[in-house]
Amino acid sequence: MLKAYKYRIYPNKDQKEFFEKTFGCCRFVWNRMLEEKLEALRHGKKIPRITPAKYKKQHPFLKEVDSLALANVQLQQEKAFKNHFKNPKHFKLPKFKRKKDKQSYTTNNQKPKNGRETIRVDFEKGLLHLPKIKSGIKAEFHRRFEGRIKLATVVKTKAGRYYVSILVDVDDPRNKVKEPQNFVCGIDLGLKSFATVVNDKKCLKIEYPRYLIKAEKKLKRLQRQLARKERGSKNWEKARGKLAKEHEYVKNAREDFLHKLSKAIIDESQVVVVESLNVNGLSRTKLSKYVLDSSFAKFIDFLKYKAEWYGREIIEADMTFPSSKMCSKCGHVYKELELKDRVWRCPECGEVHDRDENAGKNLRDYGYRRIRGK
Repeated sequence: MLKAYKYRIYPNKDQKEFFEKTFGCCRFVWNRMLEEKLEALRHGKKIPRITPAKYKKQHPFLKEVDSLALANVQLQQEKAFKNHFKNPKHFKLPKFKRKKDKQSYTTNNQKPKNGRETIRVDFEKGLLHLPKIKSGIKAEFHRRFEGRIKLATVVKTKAGRYYVSILVDVDDPRNKVKEPQNFVCGIDLGLKSFATVVNDKKCLKIEYPRYLIKAEKKLKRLQRQLARKERGSKNWEKARGKLAKEHEYVKNAREDFLHKLSKAIIDESQVVVVESLNVNGLSRTKLSKYVLDSSFAKFIDFLKYKAEWYGREIIEADMTFPSSKMCSKCGHVYKELELKDRVWRCPECGEVHDRDENAGKNLRDYGYRRIRGK
């Protein structure tokens, strides 16, 4: 099974120059290929299959970077066109890349005749070895892996930090499998509490730190400072860097929270039941800022792939399932329930419900019914 490990790297001046050159060459090849293919489309011709070697004679600087990085550009663009023609509603035509867009390149691991692989990791010395780079790159290896490296993707963020994502073919992607304490748990996602987790033993409400909401005041101040600077000047670049670092902090803090919470839930329960949410629809409401800051879709994705790793099961309740409006005691559906009603009384049995806890209980019971029905 393939598993990706992401690390922060600290290239020296020469290594940074090589990365910048590689980013630029990959962008150049992408745009030249795209220009020719779009021109063929406009004239109703068949899209040509172009390789980076076509441009190397006319542009010798392409020979200075990793050839596998350029080959991956070709594969990525071919896949983008294939996806577009297969599903044009979901995948748009590829676009031209700009220098201010995401800077990255991907290279594959190979084993030449001398027996040394082109991508190597030295955990003891904290060094990463990549093709065309003579000395090792300093890296912060916060966790180790065992398996054969397939490829590596180097990324430069807008804040000027460098990261590498290493794809490894591992026999067992699991770190330490814990025996689940519960069989089924239901998770109700919300904005008041990020998640209400209900199992047979307890009901736990997880408050969301609201990283973007808390950082909003500082982000606005940094945005105003950037707006006052002359675009392209050194002061403008400094202000842009500060703003990018704050945005990156918010993103990293949010993902750290989602990773830790999803891992804790997967460790505790064998079966996890979640709602099917229409995030796109919710993001067009007045609550869009809070919905997007919560990253519900990403949280469910984290649960899914961790469940696959650790041998757990994820059940998604149907979007029409009335988890909040159904009484978890008698099953009556209270259709008059509104979003502002956080506590409500069932008109049938008189049971008083906390909205989120009741939804979590209904999702847990939904999971039991699904399992018994199999």
